[in-house]
Amino acid sequence: MRISVLGAGSWGTTLAILLCENFRDVTLWSYRTDQAAEMKEHHTNHDYLPGTILPQHLKITNDIQEAAWKKDVIVAAVPSQFLRNILKDIAQFDLGETIIVNVAKGIENTSLMTMSEVMLDVLEHEKKSNIAILSGPSHAEEVVKKIPTAVVAASFSGRTSKIIANIFSTNFFRVYVSDDIRGVELGGALKNVIAIGAGVVDGAGFGDNTKAAIITRGIAEMTRLGDKMGALSRTFSGLSGVGDLIVTCMSRHSRNRFVGEQLGKGRKLDDILNEMIMIAEGVATCKSAVDLAQRHHAEMAIFSEVYNIMFESKDPHKATEDLMSRSIKGEH
Repeated sequence: MRISVLGAGSWGTTLAILLCENFRDVTLWSYRTDQAAEMKEHHTNHDYLPGTILPQHLKITNDIQEAAWKKDVIVAAVPSQFLRNILKDIAQFDLGETIIVNVAKGIENTSLMTMSEVMLDVLEHEKKSNIAILSGPSHAEEVVKKIPTAVVAASFSGRTSKIIANIFSTNFFRVYVSDDIRGVELGGALKNVIAIGAGVVDGAGFGDNTKAAIITRGIAEMTRLGDKMGALSRTFSGLSGVGDLIVTCMSRHSRNRFVGEQLGKGRKLDDILNEMIMIAEGVATCKSAVDLAQRHHAEMAIFSEVYNIMFESKDPHKATEDLMSRSIKGEH
C-alpha cells in the first residue's frame, strides 16, 4: 500500500505518523521548503508538533507531483479553503484507482461546496466511489501521543469506507464507518463555528450553564441545516457531530475555541488570527454556514450571532442577550 499525505500541519503530520504504524511506504508532502528540509534532516516538525520525533521510514517531499504519483491512497490534509488549488496540482494524474481521503473540516466560501463536492468538481475523472472523508473528535496533540481516539470514515461506497477504516485503525485509533458522507462532512465543519461561540462564552465570563446551552442548541442548528441538505439526522448525534462538537468546545487544544475566547475578551478578529500559526477553520466556515442557512431557509440563530461577533464587531454580551430574548418556542 502506497500512501501520501498532502499537508504537513499538525493533523497531516499526525496522520502520517499514524499510518507509519501500519505501512512502510508513507509520504508526507509540505508546501514549505524549509519545513520539508527540517523534517528530512531532523525528523521533527517544530512549528506544528514540537517535541515529536517522526518515524525514520516516513518519506518527506516538497514536490507535490512526487507525492501524488502512483499512490493507492492520497490523504488531503490541507485547510479547506486551499483544497481546490491543491487538487488542481494533481488533477493531471490518472487517479482513477486512487482513493482520496479528505480530513479538512470546512465548507468552501465561494461555491458553498462541501469538501467531497470540491474533490468531485476538480477531479473530473475520479470515481465517486473512491472519495472518502475522515472526521471526528481527534486533536492531533492527543493522537500523536497514542491517546485512545474514535473517528468515523464516510464514503459514497461502503467498500471504500471499510478500506479507509482498516488503513487508519490501530490499537489506539478506532475508525467507525458511515454511508452518510454529507452528514459527516457537515458535522465536522459546522461544529467549529459553535466552538467559536463556546469560546466566546469562556472569554466573556459566562458560566457552564451558558456553554451547555450553546453546545446543545448548536447541535440542533447543525442538524437543522443537515436535514435541509439531505444529511441523516442521526449522523449529528455521532462522532462527527456531537462527539467532535464536545471536544472542540471544551478542549484547551481547540483553535476555534481559542479564537472565540479572545473575541469574548474584546479582542479584534484580525489581531487574533495574525498571532496564530495554525488555521481556525471555523472562521471561514462561519461565512459559508450563514450563506447556506439563507439558501436553505434554515433558522440558525447561534451561527448568525457568532458571525456578527466576528465580522460585525457585535458585543458578545449584546449577542447573548439577543439570543436569550428570542420568542419562546418548543425545544424540538
